[in-house]
Amino acid sequence: GDEELYIQQAVVFIEDAIKYRSINHRVDAGSLRLYRWYYSGIIQWGLGLTIAAVLLLAFAERPSSFSISSDPRHRSPAWQPPCGLTESIEMICLIILSVDVAVKSYLIGWEEFGKSKWLIGYTVVILISVMDWVLSVSMVCDEKLRVRRLLRPFFLLQNSSLMKKTLKCIKRTLPEIASVILLLALHLCLFTMIGMLLFAKNEDPKKNGEWELHFRNLPSSLTSLLVLLTTANNPDVMIPAYSLNRCYAIFFVAFSVIGTYCLMNLLTAIIYNQFRGYLLMSVQTSFLRRRLGIRAAFQVLTCQGARRADTHTQADTHTQADTHSQLDLLKAFNMSPCILPLQVAQQYEDVGFMDREQFTKIFDELDKDCIKEHPPLPQYSSPTLQKLQLIFSHYYLILFGNAVALANVVCICTVLVLNSEKSTAERDNFVLEIINLCFILYYLFEMCVKIFAFGWQGYLSYRNNIFDGFLTVLLLALQITIFITYRLPYSQWEPSAHGVLSLWEMIRLVNLLIVFRFLRIIPDIKLMALVASTLLDLVKNLRAFAGILVVVYYVFAVFGIWLFEGAIKPPDSSVLTNTSMENITSNFSVACGTYEQLEYWPNNFDDFGAAIILLYDVMIVNNWQAFIDAYSRYTTEWSKIYFVCWWLISSVMWVNLFVALILENFIYKWDRSHSCSVMDVERIRYETSVQLIFREQIQEPTEEELVCQLHQHPHLQLQW
Repeated sequence: GDEELYIQQAVVFIEDAIKYRSINHRVDAGSLRLYRWYYSGIIQWGLGLTIAAVLLLAFAERPSSFSISSDPRHRSPAWQPPCGLTESIEMICLIILSVDVAVKSYLIGWEEFGKSKWLIGYTVVILISVMDWVLSVSMVCDEKLRVRRLLRPFFLLQNSSLMKKTLKCIKRTLPEIASVILLLALHLCLFTMIGMLLFAKNEDPKKNGEWELHFRNLPSSLTSLLVLLTTANNPDVMIPAYSLNRCYAIFFVAFSVIGTYCLMNLLTAIIYNQFRGYLLMSVQTSFLRRRLGIRAAFQVLTCQGARRADTHTQADTHTQADTHSQLDLLKAFNMSPCILPLQVAQQYEDVGFMDREQFTKIFDELDKDCIKEHPPLPQYSSPTLQKLQLIFSHYYLILFGNAVALANVVCICTVLVLNSEKSTAERDNFVLEIINLCFILYYLFEMCVKIFAFGWQGYLSYRNNIFDGFLTVLLLALQITIFITYRLPYSQWEPSAHGVLSLWEMIRLVNLLIVFRFLRIIPDIKLMALVASTLLDLVKNLRAFAGILVVVYYVFAVFGIWLFEGAIKPPDSSVLTNTSMENITSNFSVACGTYEQLEYWPNNFDDFGAAIILLYDVMIVNNWQAFIDAYSRYTTEWSKIYFVCWWLISSVMWVNLFVALILENFIYKWDRSHSCSVMDVERIRYETSVQLIFREQIQEPTEEELVCQLHQHPHLQLQW
């Protein structure tokens, strides 16, 4: 029983090392079973779905986002869930999250729970959410303010260790950039004062254009120059003054050069540099967890070896572990096929024992690139078939297939250009259909000969073949459907006759798939393949950074609904359904470039979905001054603070930081693959993660640090 417990402890410690988890948890047999069950894939998926369900409730809760359009001029009444529907779903989710915090607290022990600020915060957030939920139900879902909506993003934050590390790094970075932000504010205020002096009100009304539009008062001047800092209102902001005297351009050019091109880029550099330093420290902590997990597993196996050993060899087993125990350990849980520690460990099987360095070296395989070996080619006895196999498996066939795909796309583009001004009835779909048929037959031929050359398993071992084959089969099915629906092809096909879809709609669908299929060239161009794989790695491995952005979006959207819901209403909204927009705008005048003139009515805070889109539009900073102006006119001048804060957090800090991390990811992959060929890029799967990006800058922990950490383990008593 003790030997099995040692194996299970070592297994859990190695799993913790692989996932960069802390080993400070209970290690008795029952707790280990609960621990492995809790961190199993299905439980973690279920917990993730629960958190997603809680967050998505904001789209269904009042004000509901379930309407086709967010434009208040012709928005149909949104579907409002009956009272108790979303509340029931939310209570189920809160119960699941309560079980989650209880299990976590038990596994780490109540003493460690008191030291964990995140778990304490997790508990407090659940309690506040339950109390607010009870208040909502008691008021029959008619309350105006739901505090728990603002707290829901906390569930997403606490469920990701990397997200918590990222948030901690951002918190530490903020004081470092305060000096540059202060300098930026000083620059803005200084030029605002100069601008108000240069463009003061003149006795001649013809010279007051700049004053009237941009420098009438202090808030207007600050806003105009702040927007100019993002280049969103350039050159509009300078035209009234520039039209009077070209020397006024010096003021605006100097402001942009100093602010936009110097201070803003300097701010970006400082944000990235400071954040990268703190992130490196966090990654160092994660790496220490990995080494600590491996060291703890070795020490546990050493204790097991000491029990097995004879009396005369027992002294040596404190620094050596039984190889058979380690093989049992590696067989006890499933590891990725790309990781080879089991094969490395078998090399020491004849020796019988393995020291600490050898044991650690086994798990260095975790940090190595995965080599994907394709199945061997099928063997043919006929010389003719062997020659055909050699031809059809050659790389030139892929290049020729790419050229054919390019020719197909060019043909489609040519036909679209020729038919761009024609109506559906005037288009000659017969020619395009015959062209597509010829190309699809070649695609089918190419797929068949590849299957012949590589075999089924070899064909499916290439990801681009799976993509290519799926679209080829889909195109063939659509082509057969066209023939069945429209009989044999002839030149006088009726474009709108027969079937659920017209002929033009079916051909358009075929064209879309053919254009999409052209993406098959990506794996065959090395730089393009690296860029595409970098984007995929960002989706898989940098979810924590996007998760923080989701949290910020969520919080600002909730605040925006609280502050600005229903603030902007189109004029004469009661008669909009019976009146054209031309007649409405003739009854009142609007300034050019304003919210009303640009018809930005769908961008509002009337529901959660519309708020998310409006925040995205402001983050892009294209014409964001229209939103600032509109909400300051319809509500109060203080509303500008909300939009400026959102711009600073989303556009200045987070977008620039995300771009910098993309560069880190790409440079890491480029440095590791610049000597590889196109075929090697296909074979080698670079498992990029934040830990691996900074792997070369990480320092190995010393043996004293690891032993000290193991001595401080609250639940593990080891023999030394």
